[in-house]
Amino acid sequence: MSRGLDLAEAALRASGGDDAEVVVHAERSGVARFAASIVHQPTLIENAVVRVRVARDGKIGWAATNRVDSGGFAEVARRAREAADSARPDPNFLGFAPPAHYSDLGGYDEETAELGAADQARLAAAAIEAAGGIGLYGIYTSGVTEIAVASSTGLAAEQETTDAVCLCLAADTEASGWSERTGWRAADVDPAEPAREAAETAARTRGGGELEPGTYRAVLEPVAVADLVRWFSYDSMGAQGFLEERSYFCGRIGEQPFDSKVSIADDALDPANLPKPFDFEGTPKQRVPMIEDGVIKGVVWDRITAARAKNGQVSTGHAPPDAWRFFGPVPTAFDMAGGEASSSEELAEIVGDGIYVTRLHYLSVVDPRGGVLTGMTRDGTFRIRDGRIAEPLVNLRFTVAISDVLGDVPGLSRDRRLVNLNDLYDERFAHAALVPAIATGHFHISGTGSGPGL
Repeated sequence: MSRGLDLAEAALRASGGDDAEVVVHAERSGVARFAASIVHQPTLIENAVVRVRVARDGKIGWAATNRVDSGGFAEVARRAREAADSARPDPNFLGFAPPAHYSDLGGYDEETAELGAADQARLAAAAIEAAGGIGLYGIYTSGVTEIAVASSTGLAAEQETTDAVCLCLAADTEASGWSERTGWRAADVDPAEPAREAAETAARTRGGGELEPGTYRAVLEPVAVADLVRWFSYDSMGAQGFLEERSYFCGRIGEQPFDSKVSIADDALDPANLPKPFDFEGTPKQRVPMIEDGVIKGVVWDRITAARAKNGQVSTGHAPPDAWRFFGPVPTAFDMAGGEASSSEELAEIVGDGIYVTRLHYLSVVDPRGGVLTGMTRDGTFRIRDGRIAEPLVNLRFTVAISDVLGDVPGLSRDRRLVNLNDLYDERFAHAALVPAIATGHFHISGTGSGPGL
């Protein structure tokens, strides 16, 4: 039994016989930051957040604490009961999740769990050394995350996962390049690899030229693909946006607006991703096809949104952490099918004339129902001429409809990369996208921005 489940069951006992659910979200982690090729600002975190939900006569109240002792549990249970007593009945509450069977997926690595501050600093230094003379900025981080759920239904679930991430920006005043690696085994995250890639990209970005606004064929590297899909998903691939009719998928289930080469699922059961057996309600994870052979299939659900649907829908195991409840259930383990291209260079040959994009930045949603996003390319944008990645460009502003970008996909890379999606702002919840590079026939450039560099 993990310490997280011990805490969850102790807090459940403190609820005093009420219909209740306890979620414990705990982490032990460290971050070694580096800037201008100097390791600095080490951060170590050891924390546990305990959230108690109490149901009384159909009314739900919740409270949270990081005081993990008997007094803290008694206090948080009292506050949850008071919140329930002052709430209105929730007609969509169907009770807490029942006990379930969970798959053993992996996702925990003892070597990664044992990494300490000195190890993280050493690995950050290895990235700096591999970058050569250009300044390197970024982080090396690793940690252990525990999620435990216990409820008065008899549910008792626990998961302990590890992850390691190295993010690298190689830059000076006139050049910049980006690369990253992530995985649940530190042995799979060699910090020298993204550092060298970032430095090599940066070396090619000096003297970036401008580009006329217009629609171009493009090659998007996996980091760019992951960010586009993630931002599209906030409104369109989760049940809350679907029920509130903000989703691009509304009225389009069963239609084929995307290229037949495009298939995107959410699959936290795949050990090649960052696997997780259950969600924050203790419901087992399901693999959810969202786009299959270009056809829209569906969205991800939790128990709350499934009840709101009132059509027999059930949770797919996508109840989010508390910090994300504004979005409702969203995908956290993107799995996009690859293609036949052996490399990004082969995708450039397919494009012939267009642009090559390493990374996207400053994304936002312009029209959720239309699936329209805007943002800027960054840290490695190039012209493609005669099927070759050619001269560098400045950062480009773009506004694109996802149906255009994914509606004409002449090629995808065979190899896929696991791209980190954890911004590390809230409690650690490692999640990622397993995606290929793609060639698209439609990427609309709306203007130019700053040149490469700091």
